[in-house]
Amino acid sequence: MASFEPEGKDATVTAGQYNKLRNLLKDARHECVMFFNEFQLYSYVPREQREPLEKWQTRCIYYATVWYYNHLAGLMPVVMVTEDVEAIQKYGSETDGVFVVSFKSYLESFWPDLGAVHELYESIVQSRKERESENQEKNGKEYLEHLPLEILEAGIKSRRYIQGVLNVNKHRSQLEAFVRIQGLTNKRSELETDVLICGTKARNRAIQGDVVAVELLPKNEWKGRVSVLCENESEEKTTEETESEPMATGKVVGIIQRNWRDYVVSFPPKEEIQSQGKNVRKILVTPWDYRIPKIRISTQQAESLQDCRIIVRIDSWDSTSLYPNGHFVKVLGRAGDLETEIAAILVENSISFGPFSEAQVREMPVNTAENPWKIDAEEQARRVDLRNTHLVFSIDPKGCEDVDDTLSVRRLANENLELGVHIADVTHFVTLNSYTDLEARSRATTCYLADRRYDMLPTILSADLCSLLGGADRYAVSVLWELDKTNYEVLKVWFGRTIIRSAYMIFYEAAQALLDGDISVVDDIPELKGLDEKDKRRKLNDLIWAVEKLTEIARHTRAKRALGGALELEGIEVRVQLDEKKNISDLVPKQPLEVHETVAECMILANHWVAKKITESWPHQALLRCHPPPQQGFFTGLIECAKAKGFKIDTRSNKALADSLDLAEDPDDPLVNKLLRSMATQTMSNALYFSTGSCSEDMFYHYGLALEKYTHFTSPIRRYADIVVHRLLMAAIMKDKKLEPENALLSNKDLEELCQHVNNKNRAAQRVQKQSVELFQCMYFKDKDPSDDRCTTDGIIYSIRANGVLVFVPRYGIKAPAFLKNKEGLVISAQPDGSCDWKPGSLQRLRDKIISTAVDGGSVTFSLFEHITVRVSEVSSRSHPDSIKLDIISNLPCNTTGTEPAHKTIHTSKTDLVRDVIRSAEEAQLAQEHAKSTLIRDEDREYCQTQGNSLYSLFEEIKELALLDVTVG
Repeated sequence: MASFEPEGKDATVTAGQYNKLRNLLKDARHECVMFFNEFQLYSYVPREQREPLEKWQTRCIYYATVWYYNHLAGLMPVVMVTEDVEAIQKYGSETDGVFVVSFKSYLESFWPDLGAVHELYESIVQSRKERESENQEKNGKEYLEHLPLEILEAGIKSRRYIQGVLNVNKHRSQLEAFVRIQGLTNKRSELETDVLICGTKARNRAIQGDVVAVELLPKNEWKGRVSVLCENESEEKTTEETESEPMATGKVVGIIQRNWRDYVVSFPPKEEIQSQGKNVRKILVTPWDYRIPKIRISTQQAESLQDCRIIVRIDSWDSTSLYPNGHFVKVLGRAGDLETEIAAILVENSISFGPFSEAQVREMPVNTAENPWKIDAEEQARRVDLRNTHLVFSIDPKGCEDVDDTLSVRRLANENLELGVHIADVTHFVTLNSYTDLEARSRATTCYLADRRYDMLPTILSADLCSLLGGADRYAVSVLWELDKTNYEVLKVWFGRTIIRSAYMIFYEAAQALLDGDISVVDDIPELKGLDEKDKRRKLNDLIWAVEKLTEIARHTRAKRALGGALELEGIEVRVQLDEKKNISDLVPKQPLEVHETVAECMILANHWVAKKITESWPHQALLRCHPPPQQGFFTGLIECAKAKGFKIDTRSNKALADSLDLAEDPDDPLVNKLLRSMATQTMSNALYFSTGSCSEDMFYHYGLALEKYTHFTSPIRRYADIVVHRLLMAAIMKDKKLEPENALLSNKDLEELCQHVNNKNRAAQRVQKQSVELFQCMYFKDKDPSDDRCTTDGIIYSIRANGVLVFVPRYGIKAPAFLKNKEGLVISAQPDGSCDWKPGSLQRLRDKIISTAVDGGSVTFSLFEHITVRVSEVSSRSHPDSIKLDIISNLPCNTTGTEPAHKTIHTSKTDLVRDVIRSAEEAQLAQEHAKSTLIRDEDREYCQTQGNSLYSLFEEIKELALLDVTVG
């Protein structure tokens, strides 16, 4: 056991350090505990007269250490770690079994073999020494001092300062940063968008992610966003008109909370090390992330680690220093190696996945050939057995191992339908506060990369006993709805624990083929192999009926949500195709299939009904997921882009936006609508988990799905939020039975803290997934010759900038800039056959196009949504992630075939079907309203009431509106 004492003059704890200590103490694994020695009778030591505070605190800690050693009956030594030399001399040999040592001695005596830890300690010590000497030598200020926290808090309350999170523009990290406003009311209407911070001086030592206090500049000093494309960070702003409309601009006056983390960096080339000065121990390293400034560290390994990526931490950034000071932590590996680059992505997003511990593995059930896992008889008696009554099956991507969900649909005796969603019962195996539960809570989510995944749960659960595999008996939590046979309205709903046996594990493409009437895929369904022809035909017909009926139900539920304003947004997903040796063979954009939406709609329905159930039972401590409406200012680019094609985008509500996007169809180019929907996706706020006790009910709404209440229930294998929801649902079922819940529920405060943790981990996992795809996109093009046909492809322009355009490449799912003016100042010029080259000239940017005019008089225009031919190549970087470069080689579309999605026609017909259902529902609604308005009621005849807008009819309308179930459209 060891106790640590804060060092004398440095004993003051910053907000960041306090939060770290607080998180260590709150960790349910209890690897670090707090002992209140001042309130314990046998460890309390009164302060002597005129005794310095630091000496008294040291004496208190020593006597608490001695008490703890005696409390353990001397069974193990206890170590007190301090940098107080006098205390070490005084107490070092006073009590047998109690060691009082310095941190260096502690490492040398107790952990002599941990070489990396010893190096880290030396690095930190050296960094502190140099920081102290630097502060003594340099009196000049590079930056203004930060205001004290109490002044900042008072200024924020009085509205002099604005609090927000700093977000640096990675493309122009030296020039632009933005502060996302927190906690402002509508009184500051001019600040509906972010606050612009121009230059590093105005940023005043704030780093990406820090919570800062900002003071607005006078309006005559406000500036606009820079609109030029840049190839590297060293480029200065050009003399051309490059700024957009002025926006709120400010400067950082203080730091509310530092959010420093581990940073991946690279050493400069040898010649730069030599030019940095005589003292080569001090090196400026360049972070992997463009948004982070260079960091000064002390090391003698700069030359030997020239080609490596390393991890550093920032220790301080004083006002006298141009750069922050930090220390070396460890080596990641050689830059450019796949494993090093993957490790860098994980570190940069603060994600760590080690092997599951021995304690966690011991909690796991056994399932081996010698000792196979079986359904427990007592557990079976507590569940509803669906194995012989329901045709249950899963529809997932090819090769999926962690099958969270299965579906069923059947016709009941009364001719109504029963729809079932059956989810893996993870909470049966993962008990609250077990080692496995604590680890899953810490990880919060399974992390999917382009070529691998890091599981939230041990493999025995995620890929075996909790995975709803075909032909295997599994525990599930099911939601069963009885639906009206004609309009699919929900008549009844049942929640409960079940036992299922999935009959089929179908992949998406096979399910889509069955839906399209193509039974040639029957050979791809292993469960149908080996059957005689009669049985195979019967089972195949049952399966086809089930897939078709599920799709029909999904169309209607989707249509109901669409009536309420549900958005059909577009994401860009690319699958990395690897060969047997794990080399990249292709980049395949995800093909939209109707069956994707069929499964998604069933999951949305289950999530929605579970959300209603748990909120009804636990109104102040349920975990839900909300999607706030986006800021209106974020729609500007989308509106302007659509206007170029003659489309009007109405953003006043989700319904108006959805209708506008439906109308924005170019019959000659389906990619136009896809791009507009993708741009709409970029404007959206992040969906967030929250506790229902933390906000009012009007904040529960999910903007994208148009649902009043929504949660995540359907993926407990890969999302910890779903595990929490499963426990809430089980508690709600127990409550209905007048029984006590199996586990105590989290309080609103604890649940809200958990939600914040899960939200942070989810965002990090999404960034990791995106960055890993970008890494593989670069690797795919890395060694390809520019003449390779795979490097030449079609692109579509979706944004105009001052010196170029932004281009979407459908074939590879790439979005990247294409320059119309190169570093030499030449502009692009087109020949009669469309081929392009560089000539002296100028550019003229208009709202929806840019014109390149050569000095010889020739000009070429590039317009929004225009198709061009681009060459794709990879640009390597010594310090930063590699990137994709696009060169325009023709102003005409590329003639290469095979770039369009194979299932575009299917997807379009699906969209048309859904729209037909929506149109029919709207017409039925109008007809019903018309019938109401023309119906002469008995009361009207008897009392001669008018058919106008009387007060009585107004009250009747209010009553009907109050009873309307808006959650189902």
